[in-house]
Amino acid sequence: MKSFSPSNLPRSAGPALATAALLFLAIASHARSQSPVNPVSKPKPGTVKELPNIVITADAPEEPQVKIPYLPPVEGTKIYAGKKATSLNLQALPEVQANNYSQAFAMTPGLLTTEESTPLVSYGYRGIGSPDRAQFMMVLQDGIPIAADPQGYPEAYWMPPLESTQRIDFVRGGASLLYGPQPAGAINYVSRMPRTDRLFGMQSKHIFGSNNLYSTFNSIEGAAGKWSWLGWFNYRSGDGFRSANNDFEVIAGRLKLIYQQATDTRWIFSLDAGSDRHGEPGGLTAAAYNADRNQAIRLNDRFNQTRVVASTELQHKFSSQTELSVKVWAGAYDRWSRRQTGGFGTVTALTNAIQHQQFYNWGIEPRIRHDYELWGGNHSLAAGMQFYMCHSPRKDAAGTSPTDDIGTVTTDAQRDVIYGSFFLENKFTFGRLTITPGFRMELINQDITVRNVAIASQRNNSKFDKQPLFGLGLSYDLGNETAVYANVSQSYRATTFGQSLIPAVGGTASDVAPSQGWSYEVGIRGNPRPWFTYDTSFFLIDLDDKLGTAGVNIQSVGRSINYGWDGAVQFDVIGGLDALNGTHRGERLGALNLYGNISLLEARLSGGVNDGGTPQYAPPYMLRTGAIYKRKSGLKIAFLGTLMARHYGNDTSGFDIPAYTTWDLTGEIPITKNFSVLGGLNNVFDKRYYSLVTSSGIIPAIGRNFYVGGSLKF
Repeated sequence: MKSFSPSNLPRSAGPALATAALLFLAIASHARSQSPVNPVSKPKPGTVKELPNIVITADAPEEPQVKIPYLPPVEGTKIYAGKKATSLNLQALPEVQANNYSQAFAMTPGLLTTEESTPLVSYGYRGIGSPDRAQFMMVLQDGIPIAADPQGYPEAYWMPPLESTQRIDFVRGGASLLYGPQPAGAINYVSRMPRTDRLFGMQSKHIFGSNNLYSTFNSIEGAAGKWSWLGWFNYRSGDGFRSANNDFEVIAGRLKLIYQQATDTRWIFSLDAGSDRHGEPGGLTAAAYNADRNQAIRLNDRFNQTRVVASTELQHKFSSQTELSVKVWAGAYDRWSRRQTGGFGTVTALTNAIQHQQFYNWGIEPRIRHDYELWGGNHSLAAGMQFYMCHSPRKDAAGTSPTDDIGTVTTDAQRDVIYGSFFLENKFTFGRLTITPGFRMELINQDITVRNVAIASQRNNSKFDKQPLFGLGLSYDLGNETAVYANVSQSYRATTFGQSLIPAVGGTASDVAPSQGWSYEVGIRGNPRPWFTYDTSFFLIDLDDKLGTAGVNIQSVGRSINYGWDGAVQFDVIGGLDALNGTHRGERLGALNLYGNISLLEARLSGGVNDGGTPQYAPPYMLRTGAIYKRKSGLKIAFLGTLMARHYGNDTSGFDIPAYTTWDLTGEIPITKNFSVLGGLNNVFDKRYYSLVTSSGIIPAIGRNFYVGGSLKF
């Protein structure tokens, strides 16, 4: 008898697993005999109340209310029913400093973050591609893509300061139908909204720490009449822990204006601007890392970036059943770098490579949601489209010394993307059961012209891809704030400029096609008591045509099959003891939240040049655990731990990342009503480890470090 293995699954297994998931939910529907309920419809007299994982807004102008950690079945013009969709509550932790993502994602299983010596951020999920600049995920702020070109150059070189973020929504594989096609899902930073209960409010926070770290976040907000506003400014700088060329300076700011035109109409205007300038001390060989992990190999490599993005959003409610949102945005990015010639672990070089890329883009995204009654149930239809254009010139030059900022131009490229998509989802509700089929059509046109200045030659290439995506989400309310869910959805990753159009001289491509995949998930989650929350699921990700490089040739390295189990639990010890003993100590003592989450992952490459190999950044286990104590006064103390298994830094299993364990201790202590002291000790036990390997070598993670500061709020 042939043994079952995910690598043996046929590519047409999606409908079969969808049917199996539906059967599973149908069986579950007979396991309980409680009265049915529509989770999003208005309750009728005599019926059980709706699934209380959420509180849905009644009017478009009101702020969406989300009961952490689960996103509602319907929020505004978006449908989350049947998806593994959670929300990260940053206010549950002491204020996270310097965009420390290992702390921000402490309660999120499977989301891998890397530590590096620059302010740039990288994270990945479930072993789906390199985490470098989150290029296999859709990264958004208020639903607008952060990457300068999410298709041709899908790298997020900027992330919003966490102090400016109200919450972070994370939608797994099913995000392809909601936000975009990337196979690892979508992360959406929901920015803070201004307070409307006062004319003026402000915050000023200042942090000092190891390696000359200085960080400040300052904001003002208020409201008058139909207008409200929020403006903030963030500055971070430091020398870093490497011996040289590890300095950084990050400047960012935002102005957000809200005009409440009527009770059913609201306009939101935003303007973002910022810059990032830092050194790149280079990667290390294993021998160099063992000899001195703090040394700098590249003394002159630098990176500069500036970004300006403006956006407008209209939110309008035609009736209690129909809601519209329209987003329009435009942005300009400027990315410049100089890097010495020479590859892995090179100590010195006589020349450098200078790269200058610019991105000019604009986009529009209208969405509409309509609730209606049919076949005895209350249903929701959501539809929309997204269109954007990006023009991206790029120049490559060669400098005659490692410190040259200007060199002889070698290639001059003009890159253009025209992107369009339209999507449709419908949440059918039958009692406790919801069924949400969805469809998205991706249309991507890429054009590039590369002029080789040295030999006076020119290459032109263009590529048009169209890809339909299908999905099915299922959810069944078991009552007692518990639900079973399942999702089957397609994903898609367009080939980037560097893969399909080969801007680099000497590069070749064969067997290059966009990566297509299926994502399967079935699980159960609940918040049966105010002091107890859990979520557990089994998943399988089938990603075909995974691209890699063999020498100078870009080609498919096989089919990636990743499957495993996620589990997460949070338990308030004091709240649980109060419930057990009928006491109310929590009102006086606060809450002591113990949490733990784990991701178990098995990943293999099937076919291609790396047949049987293990994909990069796919740890067999990832465990996060810790304790968070907080009181109503605002006191918060957290002890957060990460335990990571040994895994590989590339698809050829040629460079491993050893297992490591780190712990962080952070605190936020109110001194007066308006002033709090902030402090923390990161990597408490001074573990020596690394979590990132690049083309230049090992990037060490920082050892034990501290910070201290204060926050003033009015």
